[in-house]
Amino acid sequence: MIQVEEQLDAVLARYQAVIGLEVHAQLLTRSKMFCACSAGYHDAPPNSHTCPVCLALPGVLPVINRQAVEYTILTALALDCEIPEFSKFDRKNYFYPDLPKGYQISQFDLPLSLNGHLDVLVGDEVVRAGITRVHLEEDTGTMHHAGDVLQSATSSVVNLNRCGVPLMEIVGEPDLHTPEQAREYLQRLRQVLVYIGVNDGNLERGSFRCDANVSLQQPGALGFGTKVEVKNMNSFRAVQKALESEILRQADMLDRGERIVQETRGWVEAHGTTISQRSKEGASDYKYFPEPDLPPMHITRDMVERIRAELPELPEAKRRRFETQYGLSAYEASVVTQTQDDAGTFETLASGVDAKIAVNWFMGDVARLANITGVKLQDSGLGVKGLVALLKLVAAGTINGSIAKGLLDELYATGGDAVQLVQERGLGQVSDAGELGTILDEVIASNPNAVNDFRGGKEAALQSLMGQVMKATRGRADAKLVNTLLRERLG
Repeated sequence: MIQVEEQLDAVLARYQAVIGLEVHAQLLTRSKMFCACSAGYHDAPPNSHTCPVCLALPGVLPVINRQAVEYTILTALALDCEIPEFSKFDRKNYFYPDLPKGYQISQFDLPLSLNGHLDVLVGDEVVRAGITRVHLEEDTGTMHHAGDVLQSATSSVVNLNRCGVPLMEIVGEPDLHTPEQAREYLQRLRQVLVYIGVNDGNLERGSFRCDANVSLQQPGALGFGTKVEVKNMNSFRAVQKALESEILRQADMLDRGERIVQETRGWVEAHGTTISQRSKEGASDYKYFPEPDLPPMHITRDMVERIRAELPELPEAKRRRFETQYGLSAYEASVVTQTQDDAGTFETLASGVDAKIAVNWFMGDVARLANITGVKLQDSGLGVKGLVALLKLVAAGTINGSIAKGLLDELYATGGDAVQLVQERGLGQVSDAGELGTILDEVIASNPNAVNDFRGGKEAALQSLMGQVMKATRGRADAKLVNTLLRERLG
């Protein structure tokens, strides 16, 4: 790992990497793009979610899915894109077994949006990545090869369930220059799409996927180097590793005086390298022409503003508000706004208890339990309201943090009423100085060595004495008060 990083740093000191990402995101519509077939194909038997339209049988006609168009415009607005007044669909012609028509209905010269951007934070640097366009098309079917890659497969089968699912393509400008920037861009873009509810963000199932174009150029050189397209990356880590591998490969070729070939290469995770798949096509190879079976679309300003009004608060705006409104650090705000659910959970907690208490528990013990159990707080036995009730007991001094953590583990799994359990089990915090004083005197008398160690300057000895007090009170003592009283007695 360290060796790859060192090699990459050495290469990027001599060459500038130019990276542009093309993201394909399936839209969360009920039906497919041009027919009434269900778009929920993932768990269905092969070729069961098909009809004459998505199978391209003779004589059938497509019908535009209005919801898919609106979701694409919603995404474009979230990315600060311009929405032209007119748009149309085109035929992208190529032949592959998972494309029954022999062409894909897509968009070419009049897409639904243009000229947007997404700002991403990489280290301490804000990188503005341009968005060339966000357009709409239909997905293809899938092919399953008997073997890791097509070149060595002994057989292949075609499943057309995915064929015709609404697919949004987000074409990025070549504004990224490191694999780390590319990874951060994808993570932020995925977050935006999930926030606005148009995509589920699942890379493993292919509903959010990415192709990367990468080239190298000498610093200060005019124009870009020959670009290579990299496919078959199904995780953020895979994207970063594939780009690292491809940058090192191209640099090695250039160092040896070899020419980079414009081609499409596939990432092979098992081998940690890219392999050549085919020569790279250009727009002219696809022979685009307007789709004759679909009318042009007129996007009115009223329609755009209606869709704009549906935009929720976006992640970056929510992070900034949380820092200002709740006094969170940049890191804390970033963690609790990862998803809409997380942000909503935190705001519910912060409406009941101090925001710092809320964020510490949410990022600490609650996150620990969610990771262990695989169950989010809102789906647990405790629930968000239950955690608010528990934290109110802590804030009021009714119970201490130690007791609360024990109850949290129990209630997260089984549910129940925290207030009732505290009363029934006598778990209320002991914070009476007189009652605690008697216990402290007994602990001090029973632990002369620890007392002498503390008086001799060993601060850790105080923790030992406090542990004895907590044990005697079954964890119910007010820890701050115990600390103060012990110091007074031993000082």
